[in-house]
Amino acid sequence: MERTLVLLKPDCVQRRLVGRVLARFEEKGLNIIAMKLTRVTPELARRLYAQHVNQAWYPGLEEFITGGPLVAAIVEGPEVIRVVREMLGATNGLDAAPGTIRGDFGSSQQMNLVHAADGPKAAQREIPIFFDEADIHSYQPTIRRWLHADEED
Repeated sequence: MERTLVLLKPDCVQRRLVGRVLARFEEKGLNIIAMKLTRVTPELARRLYAQHVNQAWYPGLEEFITGGPLVAAIVEGPEVIRVVREMLGATNGLDAAPGTIRGDFGSSQQMNLVHAADGPKAAQREIPIFFDEADIHSYQPTIRRWLHADEED
């Protein structure tokens, strides 16, 4: 099973979309194995977005991500990194396809509701920024056998 970090950003929290977004992941058969409401500090933002810190637009991103609470979660499932990113849709909500999270709820490039790790290395780097190993609770849902065949694991 693969794991990814998902952040329901301050705009998602403020717009009261957290439950609707999390429900989409659960409805897809993915497991939420860690979750917390937290606030990102400027230092934490610089760790999370280390590759962007020197960009001219970074100060606006930092102001946005530190501007309110967010929900951090670890989502687990088969090919979860690809699946979650496809569920999110294009970064700019105006470009995102209907049926995706950003396509249905987003209308901005920066205020795009959700962050998800873009690959296995990013997920491995980002998860420990928000969670200790003791915070993670992997499990097998009782309906697992109705979600996908054993040979698909």
